[in-house]
Amino acid sequence: MMLPKAGPSTGQTCGLVLIFAVLLQTICVAVTFLYFTNELKQLQDTYSKSGIACLTGEDLGTFVRNVDLNENEERESDPCWQVKWQLGKIIKKMISRNYEENISSAMKAERSLTLPVSEEQGSQNRGHRIAAHLTGSSNKKSSLSTSNSSSRRGVGQKINTWESSRKGHSFLYNVELKNGELIIPRTGFYYIYSQTYFRFREPETEDSESDLLAQVRNPKQMVQYVYKLTTYPEPILLMKSARTSCWSKKAEYGLYSIYQGGVFQLKRHDKIFVSVSNEDMVDMDKEASFFGAFLIS
Repeated sequence: MMLPKAGPSTGQTCGLVLIFAVLLQTICVAVTFLYFTNELKQLQDTYSKSGIACLTGEDLGTFVRNVDLNENEERESDPCWQVKWQLGKIIKKMISRNYEENISSAMKAERSLTLPVSEEQGSQNRGHRIAAHLTGSSNKKSSLSTSNSSSRRGVGQKINTWESSRKGHSFLYNVELKNGELIIPRTGFYYIYSQTYFRFREPETEDSESDLLAQVRNPKQMVQYVYKLTTYPEPILLMKSARTSCWSKKAEYGLYSIYQGGVFQLKRHDKIFVSVSNEDMVDMDKEASFFGAFLIS
């Protein structure tokens, strides 16, 4: 007796149904993912193109300049207008800030150029001003040193006495005067100048050919020296100016002035002074004989 074939069991049927359902769900998810990915890509391309078109559809420079005049209710609802409006505000703010910074820098630079000595620098310059101008002293006998007055006198006779008070044109600013010597307070480059006034009168003697020849053969020599004293044992000659001259016996006086000046580097505590030859011919007139120096840098 033959038994009929048994069909699939209930468990097998449920398993197949479950597998089919899982496969169907996977296919649906994959199709859905592909669909939305494609849609998102299309939307992205659309918005990207519209954004570029938004910025290129109108002259952005004109829009930025008129950004405050473009506000109205109709445009506020336009996304493209909102993007340009926000961008315009940012650009205008950056331009305004940059302009203010440039103006501020220019004003500071102009103030530093036009007012270099008005406030702090002015007070500092006044406090550190170094200059001296000495004029001739009326006391001629005490003005010139004797030949053995100093072992460091150099050639000629040193002028010991100058008018340094504020009488007339003389002055001293942060410079000390001692025994006819200006004492340098600070190392730097100084302009030094000096003028000596020579005035000579021939003695009244009988005119003769021999006297005239003697005058020509023995002319008057006038020399002006400017020295500096340092730690070196001997004075250092900075400048020298000389002249040999003859005056006519018919003239009441023989007059001549020697002037010289130059820039020299001096160190702190250096001393400068003036010496002359033929001290008996020197006239210490305050407007004609003078000596001075001032700091350049």
